[in-house]
Amino acid sequence: MDERNLSAEDFQTHRAHLRGVAYRMLGSLSEAEDAVQEAWLHHSRADTREVTNPRGWLTTVVARVCLDFLRTRKSRREEPEDEQGAEPFATRTDGSTPEQEALMADSVGFALLVVLDALNPSERIAFVLHDLFSMSFDEIAPIVGRNAAATRQLASRARRRVHGAALSPDADLSRQREVVSAFLAATRGGDLDALLAVLDPDVVARTDMRLPTGAPKEVHGASNVASQARLHAARARVSQVALVDGQVALVVAPRGRLHSVLFFTVVEGRIRTLDTVFNPTALGQMEVAVFPA
Repeated sequence: MDERNLSAEDFQTHRAHLRGVAYRMLGSLSEAEDAVQEAWLHHSRADTREVTNPRGWLTTVVARVCLDFLRTRKSRREEPEDEQGAEPFATRTDGSTPEQEALMADSVGFALLVVLDALNPSERIAFVLHDLFSMSFDEIAPIVGRNAAATRQLASRARRRVHGAALSPDADLSRQREVVSAFLAATRGGDLDALLAVLDPDVVARTDMRLPTGAPKEVHGASNVASQARLHAARARVSQVALVDGQVALVVAPRGRLHSVLFFTVVEGRIRTLDTVFNPTALGQMEVAVFPA
């Protein structure tokens, strides 16, 4: 059996793992596939006779490819999407679908992808490889071009961004999280009765979205708000409960990019107000953190 076939078998054995690594680094299913393919090209050209740990070696190759991708994003940032419209939830021209993207993102966590997207490339690589894939800082250091101590600091800074400021146990936050999670589950399922159960009868839903002339920016009453929420099942599939500026909120993040944020006022176990923010400038000033487990 020739070495090329063995190399191909090794690569295919670890392909799912490599795609998972690349997706966490890039937040895009199509880019993750591109990175894995690029890693295959590196692998097929390299002399791997001395490689004793194919999985580790391939992970390093993919990480280097992803770092290059991340560093070039500022000059070729992905095409702007209409934050006010439905395009982020439509079928992609690259062949991926919202369902595929949502399934992958849901397995990682939409909030985590949003926070990772705000990190600089070296921080993101260090955090993903160490905290999510248990690589040592000695192994990561050559990838990001730092020594082990500096790489540890990169991961530490990233970790603080991911988890936000340390929170003491807060029964009110926990209760709000339960209510917002119930709202999300009911919206995803289109369950009108479940929505009505978590909405205050006099709930008010507001938005800063650009609307057609004459369209109301406020919706009043549980029945009206519940009916409106049921229309947004696609957005709910790419949403997750998170902490935004220290408040319990829903982040809507198709393809790991922050699209909108829903803020809630919860009174006596029911949602009294719901404010949806689409404005890109406002979103860019928000601090998103993963809700503590």
